[in-house]
Amino acid sequence: MRSYRDLFRTPEFTPLFLSTAAPTVAQTASGLALGTLVYRSTGSPLLSAVSMFGPSLAQVLGATLLLSGADRLPPRGTLAGISLAFAALTALLALPGLPLGAVFAVVLVQGLVASLGGGVRWGLLNEILAKDEAKDEAKGGTNGGTDGGANGGTNGGYLLGRSVFNMMSGIMQITGYVTGGALVAALSPRVSLLLAAVLYAVAAAGVRLGLSGRTPRSSGRPSVTATWRTNAVLWRDRPRRLTYLGLWLPNGLVVGCESLYVPYAPGAAGTLFACAALGMLAGDVTVGRLLPPAVRRRAATPLLALLAAPYLLFALRPPPAVAACLVALASVGFGASLVQQERLMSLTPPGLSGHALGLHSAGMLTTQGVGAALAGTAAQLTSPAVAMTGTAAASAAVTLALAVAPVAAPAEADRRGEPALR
Repeated sequence: MRSYRDLFRTPEFTPLFLSTAAPTVAQTASGLALGTLVYRSTGSPLLSAVSMFGPSLAQVLGATLLLSGADRLPPRGTLAGISLAFAALTALLALPGLPLGAVFAVVLVQGLVASLGGGVRWGLLNEILAKDEAKDEAKGGTNGGTDGGANGGTNGGYLLGRSVFNMMSGIMQITGYVTGGALVAALSPRVSLLLAAVLYAVAAAGVRLGLSGRTPRSSGRPSVTATWRTNAVLWRDRPRRLTYLGLWLPNGLVVGCESLYVPYAPGAAGTLFACAALGMLAGDVTVGRLLPPAVRRRAATPLLALLAAPYLLFALRPPPAVAACLVALASVGFGASLVQQERLMSLTPPGLSGHALGLHSAGMLTTQGVGAALAGTAAQLTSPAVAMTGTAAASAAVTLALAVAPVAAPAEADRRGEPALR
């Protein structure tokens, strides 16, 4: 798997790509619309932040109850069902006069449904690209099927493929926030929510028509017990545990900063979100295509530091134009996730790849929701600028702690024959 062009020649990659793009636009546009709707009706930065990122808070429930389905359910039907559920729930949020309690109940259900989607989608991506790598090797190709992970759970195409999805996510978030912001300003938040519901329905049709039926990657029926058991297996290993914490905590705290764009600059929130997506796009291109492997493996900590540092300048309350530049620069640091995911797959058996990636996705979104709630609470008590600065400082401190943690206990990594986490 040498280039982006090779990815789009891979069977089923393009349908999966397109059926993920539409929900990304829908999610960003509907999130901005709902956050604006709640802020207009309540004037509360906390409730606005939680309405936008509340589905993330419910991910922890899904991770403990539903995640075994990531490898035990047929991917095509599961992804189509998730998109249809989001179409119905988003349309429900557009109903006039919906009580605030009902809004948050719908947000909770969205989070539960979404908790299964990440594991199914990214496990399927890993499977599609692993199969293509195997075909290349069978033909005598030189692309290399693994990166030398201890368990052989990754393949040479996954990082490249995931970088493309992340870049698409950045572009679609820009599209979603710009379009959503225009719709909110010109029409109403409810119109934006209804159009997002239509996009979710289109994504469901794309999954059904574009992907082939596949058997689950693992045998057995999904259950709470199976979810707990596999979570325990994944969490027990110290290098994998540190990788998960690095994927979740710094990222989640910085998303807490992002959740305050609306109260920080109500008239420019769409621009700030779009600039954040643009920076994320730049980071994914850099990590996915430009950094040599030797440099990439050491890039996680510097990128996570970059993710937090520009937000410290919000203590000076920069005007929207300056804030947009700081946001774009900081979001380049989201590229650290690609490095960390590559390591996670190298530490995970193939039969657990969907569950492992689903746990990453659910944990990341949960900490994002917690970060939004914490930042919103701080903003309620102080101001958005102060809350953003404090949350960014916490993210930087966590990054430093995780960077030095493996140094304190290198012996386990040595016994496993693995490098200490960086």
